[in-house]
Amino acid sequence: MEMKLGGNIRAHRKARGLTQEQLAEVLGVTVGAVYKWEAQLSVPELSLIVELADFFDCSVDALLGYAVKDNRLEATEARIWRYHAEKDRKGLVEVEKALKRYPNAFTIAYAGAMLYHGIGFEARDKALLRRALELYETARRLLPQNRDTGISDQTLCGSISQVYFALGEKEEAIELAKAHNAGHLYSAMIGEVLAVEMGRMDEAVPYLSHGITTIFNGIIYTVIGYAAVYLARRDTENGMAVLRWGIQSLRGLKSTEQPDFIDKLCAVFHAWIACFQLVAGDDAAVRDSLAKAVTLARAFDAAPDYTIRNLRFIIDCHRNDAIYDALGATALEAVENALKDTGSEALLTLYREMTDEPEEEV
Repeated sequence: MEMKLGGNIRAHRKARGLTQEQLAEVLGVTVGAVYKWEAQLSVPELSLIVELADFFDCSVDALLGYAVKDNRLEATEARIWRYHAEKDRKGLVEVEKALKRYPNAFTIAYAGAMLYHGIGFEARDKALLRRALELYETARRLLPQNRDTGISDQTLCGSISQVYFALGEKEEAIELAKAHNAGHLYSAMIGEVLAVEMGRMDEAVPYLSHGITTIFNGIIYTVIGYAAVYLARRDTENGMAVLRWGIQSLRGLKSTEQPDFIDKLCAVFHAWIACFQLVAGDDAAVRDSLAKAVTLARAFDAAPDYTIRNLRFIIDCHRNDAIYDALGATALEAVENALKDTGSEALLTLYREMTDEPEEEV
C-alpha cells in the first residue's frame, strides 16, 4: 500500500489558502507537526486524521490517498522489470516480497536474479551478487515453467558465469561458460576473459576466432532480414543505412583485396540498396548500385573462394573451413535472386540488360 497522506494534507491546505501556521491553529497542534506531516517525516494520530478529513470535507480514504498495488503475478513481474530498467534499488525489496508471495514462480525468480545481478554488478556489491546467484539457481530449478524461448539452461548458466566473474571467481566463471558454450554462444566472452583478465593468450585465440565467425554470420542474417523489413515498410533511409553498415562491417573483415566470399555478400547488399533507391526515385543511383553489384559478382565468380582463410582476426582456427550459402550457385545468380526477393521487375530487367553487356576491357 502506498500512502500519500502528507502530499494530500499540503494540497488541501493550499487549496483553502491556509498557511501551515493557520492549519496548526485550527487543529491545536504545533506548526512543526504540520510541517512533518507534509514532509512525510511523521503521521498524524488517527483522531487527527479523522479531524483533518472532516475539516477538508473529504473522506478518510481520500485524505490518506492510498493506492493498493496490483500484486497478481504478471503485474508483480512487470513492476520488477521496471525497477530493472530504471536501475532502482527499491526493486530489491519488491523482489523479496514477491518471492514470499510466489516462492515457486520462475518469472519472479528470473526477474529478481536479473535485478540483483545488474545492481550488484554496478555497485560491486558481493552480497547482492551472491543473492543473484541464488535466484539464478532457483530459476534453473523452475525452468520447466519458462515460456520465453530466449531463456534456457544455457543462457542461465551464462548469466551465472558472468556473476562469478564479477565476484572475481574467474576459474569458476570460465569453466561454467565453457561447459555451456553450445553454438559458441559465449566464445567471445570466454576469449576476452582468458586474454584480458587471465593472460592466457594461446588459449584465448580459438575462442576469439570463433567469436569473429559468429559475428560474421550474425551480420549476414541481420542485414538481409532488416532489409526485407524496411522494404516492406518503404523505409528507404533505414533500409539503405543497415545495408551500408553491413557492407562496411563485412569489408572490415577482409584481410586482402583479393575477391572472396565477402564480395559475393556485398554484391547482394548492393542489389538491395538499388531496390531502396528505386523506391526513393533515385534512378541514377540505382544503376550505379547495380553496376557495383555486377562488378563484385563477376570478380568473385572468376575465382570463387568459399574458405574463411582470408577473414581477418581468424588465427590458426579452422582456416580451411568452407562457407556454404543458399544465395545462389554463383555471385551473379545470388544478385539476381536477391532482386527477385525484392519483387521489382524493373530492377530485374535492368540487371539482365547489364549482365548481358560485354565486360569492359581494363
